[in-house]
Amino acid sequence: MPRKKPFSVKQKKKQLQDKRERKRGLQDGLRSSSNSRSGSRERREEQTDTSDGESVTHHIRRLNQQPSQGLGPRGYDPNRYRLHFERDSREEVERRKRAAREQVLQPVSAELLELDIREVYQPGSVLDFPRRPPWSYEMSKEQLMSQEERSFQEYLAKIHGAYTSEKLSYFEHNLETWRQLWRVLEMSDIVLLITDIRHPVVNFPPALYEYVTGELGLALVLVLNKVDLAPPALVVAWKHYFHQHYPQLHIVLFSSFPRDPRTPQDPSSVLKKSRRRGRGWTRALGPEQLLRACEAITAGKVDLSSWREKIARDVAGATWGNGSGEEEEEEDGPAVLVEQQTDSAMEPTGPTRERYKDGVVTIGCVGFPNVGKSSLINGLVGRKVVSVSRTPGHTRYFQTYFLTPSVKLCDCPGLIFPSLLPRQLQVLAGIYPIAQIQEPYTAVGYLASRIPVQVLLHLRHPEAKDPSAEHPWCAWDICEAWAEKRGYKTAKAARNDVYRAANSLLRLALDGRLSLCFHPPGYNEQKGTWESHPETTELVVLQGRVGPAGDEEEEEEEELSSSCEEEGEEDRDADEEGEGDEDTPTSAPGSSLAARNPYALLGEDEC
Repeated sequence: MPRKKPFSVKQKKKQLQDKRERKRGLQDGLRSSSNSRSGSRERREEQTDTSDGESVTHHIRRLNQQPSQGLGPRGYDPNRYRLHFERDSREEVERRKRAAREQVLQPVSAELLELDIREVYQPGSVLDFPRRPPWSYEMSKEQLMSQEERSFQEYLAKIHGAYTSEKLSYFEHNLETWRQLWRVLEMSDIVLLITDIRHPVVNFPPALYEYVTGELGLALVLVLNKVDLAPPALVVAWKHYFHQHYPQLHIVLFSSFPRDPRTPQDPSSVLKKSRRRGRGWTRALGPEQLLRACEAITAGKVDLSSWREKIARDVAGATWGNGSGEEEEEEDGPAVLVEQQTDSAMEPTGPTRERYKDGVVTIGCVGFPNVGKSSLINGLVGRKVVSVSRTPGHTRYFQTYFLTPSVKLCDCPGLIFPSLLPRQLQVLAGIYPIAQIQEPYTAVGYLASRIPVQVLLHLRHPEAKDPSAEHPWCAWDICEAWAEKRGYKTAKAARNDVYRAANSLLRLALDGRLSLCFHPPGYNEQKGTWESHPETTELVVLQGRVGPAGDEEEEEEEELSSSCEEEGEEDRDADEEGEGDEDTPTSAPGSSLAARNPYALLGEDEC
């Protein structure tokens, strides 16, 4: 019998670590740094993805992996629609970490909060989105898929050839997800493009506008969602900005959880959230405006009277209902949601299709992740029928729902179009999963240079011995001060957990409790005009009319989520922040800095 070789404790620990990494699907021998945790771990390339567009750029990071023991029923692969983003190099990540420690934050001017869409997307450039190549019924499925993959590779090569990786923003590299968009556009009679009112030009790709209104000949409705998170004057300014630059748009203001602007707000309640028992979805602001836009588009070709009757019933129920009893009765109703989980997203539907077939209008909801597409559908229905989550990529395949017998809604997965936006702004907008960010500190610095985070959160500088003394702040200092205040400590050495603190701050911004709103060009010069505009007064009155009334509310301090929370948690939407029977959005009264100007502490009057 051969003699056993000595096996040290160090070798045993390495053996166990390699085994754990193999279970997680990590690359062999790859280790994460102590500050970046799981966010910097690179995923192993999966063999189940059918798209080979990543051959253009070999450094692709695949996010939101789902547990799977092989292919599911009908060959369905849950990881087929994972987000595919270009991976940042280790050198770039380390450079940004050093900058977060050394660069002193300086407040930016109000003019730098103005965003021009021409600088973000550069109309006429190669910053387009992949189109479905021409096809015919004589082609087999394999030929069609091969042609689409070749076209997608050419699309990626053209973009990466024109711009460097440092200049490009994150955008989707997974062909399977783009196929979902093609399917939704093909089956839709009206397209809703949902944007976040805090930064609508981020979520409005002009190439999609030209394609839908030009090549497809469809009506495009721009939904400015979450209007309760921005001042009414800013909402009206953005509305007129899009009317001026894109005259074919139908613009609708929407919010799934409107607040009453007449209710006094407490800017120190950033750590508070309200729990309300009652009918939340039925008070959505905007369904009637959307109905009027669809009536103008269909021009009597579809009978929408049932939709109008449903809105009237929802308004009556929200006004006179006693809350939980009626809501429970609705929740027990039959579920008619149809989720498309097969290969139907790649099946041909015909080059030409009959509009309003069988007297039914199909409304497709498209947009970036975390703009509130699923929450908009829930707001239109009046109850939760589509699951929502703050995690980008939660909706992995399009879902259809009959609002009324003549109105069908279609929820498309969130898609990130290529642009020239700073990646820090994309992170703050919820486009990239916060729990998997390799380096979150520069995004915190981007936020803190535009709103006074350290003042709003009453942070004390980690090196300050005298609280009244002024000290220069960097992004790392803000994260460390927040970790000290919240008690975030590392497990072994009990140091301040700055990574968890940075993720917590980013989630506060994503939820709207630290509200960062961008302005259209020229807004600061004409600010007084927009504040006295008749539509601004009308919006304030409309928000007050549909605001919460008669519900039981209670406030409690919320334990802020950290980077360790599960990716698939469906507690509340990052945009509308509420899907349960009791959980209310953080934009409810007494729970949001966005409801009132967060600059009030500095004597300013604009968010």
